Amino acid sequence: MARHLITSALPYINGIKHLGNMVGSMLPADVYSRYLRQRGHDVLYICATDEHGTPAELAAKEQGLPVDEFCAQAHDAQKAVYDGFELAFDYFGRSSSPENREITQHFARRLNENGFIEERSIRQVYSPADGRFLPDRYVEGTCPHCGYDKARGDQCENCTRVLDPTDLINPRSAISGSTDLEVRETKHLFLLQSKLQSEVSEWVARHEHEWPQLASSIARKWLTEGLHDRAITRDLDWGVPVPADTWPELAAEGKVFYVWFDAPIEYIGATKEWADQDPENRDWKSWWYEADDTVRYTEFMAKDNVPFHTVMFPATELGVREPWKKVDYVKAFNWLTYYGGKFSTSQKRGVFTDHALDILPADYWRYFLIANAPESDDSSFTWEHFTATVNKDLADTLGNFVNRVLSFSKKRFGEEVPAGAEAGEAEAKLGEEIAGLLAEYETQMEALQFRKAAAALRALWSAGNSYLEEKAPWLEIKTNPEGAALTLRTAMNLIHLYAVVSEPFIPASSRAMRSAFALTDDTAAWVTTDEAKSLDSVPAGTPFTVPPVLFAKITDEDLETYKERFGGAPE
Repeated sequence: MARHLITSALPYINGIKHLGNMVGSMLPADVYSRYLRQRGHDVLYICATDEHGTPAELAAKEQGLPVDEFCAQAHDAQKAVYDGFELAFDYFGRSSSPENREITQHFARRLNENGFIEERSIRQVYSPADGRFLPDRYVEGTCPHCGYDKARGDQCENCTRVLDPTDLINPRSAISGSTDLEVRETKHLFLLQSKLQSEVSEWVARHEHEWPQLASSIARKWLTEGLHDRAITRDLDWGVPVPADTWPELAAEGKVFYVWFDAPIEYIGATKEWADQDPENRDWKSWWYEADDTVRYTEFMAKDNVPFHTVMFPATELGVREPWKKVDYVKAFNWLTYYGGKFSTSQKRGVFTDHALDILPADYWRYFLIANAPESDDSSFTWEHFTATVNKDLADTLGNFVNRVLSFSKKRFGEEVPAGAEAGEAEAKLGEEIAGLLAEYETQMEALQFRKAAAALRALWSAGNSYLEEKAPWLEIKTNPEGAALTLRTAMNLIHLYAVVSEPFIPASSRAMRSAFALTDDTAAWVTTDEAKSLDSVPAGTPFTVPPVLFAKITDEDLETYKERFGGAPE
């Protein structure tokens, strides 16, 4: 079986993420990783918190904490939420790790040796009150385009215009609030992406035909506009320091690498962190170095991260002139909006992942988000749509099937799977249908088409209900008890099949379904076509229990409560 390396865009350290962040990277990566593991592949799913950059320093300052302590606490808080969502990372690291520092500095040295880094003088805002140069996000002021008075020096959050700190009206330091600002000359390192334009273009051309249109079009747009040399250092206290053995003057000034230079390298760094925990049994380089023929690398990200992963990071990897693994497939997502607008902490609009787990179990969110993933276009979260999906697909279609089959069988035949008659024409027809739907599910999962995969899974669940309605064991038992027992035994085998194949989407519910049967040797990782046709993995005589209700319906009262707490449709 193939070796699959999977990464999802690193969640930034500053705050708990909302549902859009979850469905745009980490959750689909988890679903795909789980599926591949079930199919017998060797999978390594790596992620980490992205901890450097201006927002981390500002957030730490607001909380009155040293930035390293703030990041450590925020990392643990985020990891707790991801554990709650049952994201099965092989390793969830930190970009502030010694491993990432070592590899980032190695990349920078190699790029410099190969002529792709240049030291340049630039003019930058300096704050005498703070005694330091201010990175663009450390300068705030009034946007010259829309008049928003809290615009940052890189972009106005209100009108989204890209800005330079010197564009701001009445600029002030975000650290001290001082308006006594100067423009002084300072030196920074620039990555000469312009010299790598043709190599990156050729690399993209070899791969873009396989990527989704969203990813390939964004990469091609950047390349068509031309790659510009980019400053890769900043004046910050927190970050990967410029190595003194190569740039002593800049190191003495405290320059650190730009977060977008070191963050993608953290994929490699986190893999080394993983290996360093068990060096005798884990080889991080086998996943990243000279691995083109042995590893398939898939990245998951929202569309705003695509340029950095399809152009900037590949340029970095190409420039080091070493055989580092580059991405094979970029699974890019559009935005998930909240009633068509932005999620906003300050305006108390939208559902953030920690609050989501406060009100409902993770499987409700996992299923809804993947079934409505913003793959071909932006999609909108509404409480009405969420409620309808949970009630129809999870509660009525799957949950009700499981409960009524097991409850009815226990009532009429006791706590063991009944034997009943031999399988007949209806069961053979059902087996063929299930095998076909399972094949469709596998096809869509292999293609990373998550909405279509969810539709195929939903169709598998619906097939069981159709079979049950057709056979009507509650009527059948009155005239043909053996036939009713066969119907229930077949339905129980469907429940076990659902438990296995639904695991990537709803792992907790899958465990509950699977554990209902006291099988002596239940080691099935997946369901083959023949097993799907025969539906006999749970033999007669197997003890079973009726699990608690898998999915409780969301009531109208619940719906109104959630809308009041999180905000409903805009006025």
